[in-house]
Amino acid sequence: MRKILVTGGAGYIGSHTCVELLNSGHEVVIFDNFCNSSPVAIERITEITKKPVTHVYGNILDQQAIEETLTKYQCDTVIHFAGLKSVGESTQNPLSYYENNVAGTVKLLQAMAKCNVKNLVFSSSATVYGEPQFLPLTEDHPLSTTNPYGSSKLIIENILRDLYASDESWSITILRYFNPVGAHSSGRIGEDPRGTPNNLMPYVAQVAVGKLEKLTVFGNDYETKDGTGVRDYIHVTDLALGHLRSIEQIGASQCLEINLGTGVGYSVLEIVEAFKAASNKDIPYQFASRRAGDVASCFAAPKLAKDILGWEAKLGIEQMCQDHWNWQYSNPKGYSLN
Repeated sequence: MRKILVTGGAGYIGSHTCVELLNSGHEVVIFDNFCNSSPVAIERITEITKKPVTHVYGNILDQQAIEETLTKYQCDTVIHFAGLKSVGESTQNPLSYYENNVAGTVKLLQAMAKCNVKNLVFSSSATVYGEPQFLPLTEDHPLSTTNPYGSSKLIIENILRDLYASDESWSITILRYFNPVGAHSSGRIGEDPRGTPNNLMPYVAQVAVGKLEKLTVFGNDYETKDGTGVRDYIHVTDLALGHLRSIEQIGASQCLEINLGTGVGYSVLEIVEAFKAASNKDIPYQFASRRAGDVASCFAAPKLAKDILGWEAKLGIEQMCQDHWNWQYSNPKGYSLN
């Protein structure tokens, strides 16, 4: 069993991963400043797992705080989620994305090196593939980006590859996520975006619950089955289990890049119909022009995850929508005022 520092552990993916880590007997220390998350999530993690969770309030740019945390709690592994994640916001404020995501990761790596903690699982993204040259996307697909958020992830990946080349005592697993959706089956933790959601599923859910009037569908003239964008949606619990599998096999000298996706693409309108069925609510929508940086279709080749991690996605689109609706309906205002 490992003692794991989880940066950004109170966030959407981080909180679900902490649940799976704790349920498997690992010790967890969450390092989070709640800039895009809530301390209520940590209370809910404890509620679900019946296990204590240590939390350190800290900023990823504070190297000394990271060093003190690694030392105090004798962590031997880090899962790094902390960072800003809105594609649209990144185009408007790129410097904050490079500071938080890139500079913050460098501070983390410097702290880890100083404390001789060299086991890392990094939260990357399918955005590092840029405009797909072929589908499904395999890990050896050429890397490029279409926005500063994706660029920040790709820069970090390059830093990690350079770090490993300089010192092969590191064990690094880079996980490239596709589109995480859904929520824990308990309905107690889920995605709680600040302001208007940037991602499709929480936007659809907030329309269904009456928080937003209607969905805006960006682009209906793509070369896809119904003209709307196609993405690989993965249940957040499946994604969390992918991190658990990564932790279980980390420790050897390695620097791996692995997709976490289902290998199946769904269009925006297919998601709308699946969510209508799960919620029994109408979801009005309107079409708008394409957003800059969006691609027509994007889905994973998930074979490497199965071969290396023994992991594959198990939960389908119906379960994703049911669990997301359960969370949204039970927590209409997210973690606030509950």
